[in-house]
Amino acid sequence: MNPSEWFSEISNELWPGQCFSVKVKQVLHEERSKFQDIKVIQSESHGVVLVLDGIIQCTERDEFAYQEMISFLPLCCHPNPQRVLIVGGGDGGVAREVVKHPSVLEVHQVEIDDRVVELSKQYLPFMACGFESPKLRLTIGDGFEYMKQHEGAFDVIITDSSDPIGPAESLFRESYFELVKRALKPNGIICSQGGSFWLDAGHVRETLDYCRKHFPRVTYGLAAVPSYPTGQIGFFIASLNPETDFREPARTFDDTEIDQMGLRYYTTDVHRAAFTLPRFAAKALNP
Repeated sequence: MNPSEWFSEISNELWPGQCFSVKVKQVLHEERSKFQDIKVIQSESHGVVLVLDGIIQCTERDEFAYQEMISFLPLCCHPNPQRVLIVGGGDGGVAREVVKHPSVLEVHQVEIDDRVVELSKQYLPFMACGFESPKLRLTIGDGFEYMKQHEGAFDVIITDSSDPIGPAESLFRESYFELVKRALKPNGIICSQGGSFWLDAGHVRETLDYCRKHFPRVTYGLAAVPSYPTGQIGFFIASLNPETDFREPARTFDDTEIDQMGLRYYTTDVHRAAFTLPRFAAKALNP
């Protein structure tokens, strides 16, 4: 890549005919790990950008929106989320947010690619600071195997995955939701990256239907993240408690508490609004 060029996120499989681009100031790092191509870019408009297999995972400018929502939506739907598992999230951003929640006592994280962790510590310290919390225990390994060995262990499981191709494809199948269900405590809650209904509402609906086979309460929430395709990203959220009301958080925070935790996107009002979908999307995704 010529440093004077633009980086364009092109994927004929995931978003044919369109792409998001950033102008490159400097390519900070490129390598092929055991699992994927890793690129770290210093952009002109979005700060440091992490790219895996040609797909933007996060940018310094707007990463907080995604990290806060994938963390605090499920945490605040649970009345007492003491023990949390993060699957993926090698940049450290989700861990950074999860440890902020006052009820959380232990955070276990399983990331398959140690190089993502190490490079994030080097180039994305504003995210990788999440690894420094004494609440966190990081395991480099396979999330499937880890959950098989920890049945009934967690109040909340958050899956911070890339898009449903390559290493992350299995995280969108029915067998995955069956597995995370077994790793939950009674009344546990899960949350996973859920793509965009603007790109493929059929795939989002298919994944929600897989989830509905194993959980009595399932929904889809939204966040605005400008550097992701379509400027939005969704989350699959499910609970083993049939009484869970996703729109009304079990734990609320006032503005002072929000500021003390350093949250910039998530609030209790944003939580409630996240589950209000446009009419066409609600019709496409709901039974």
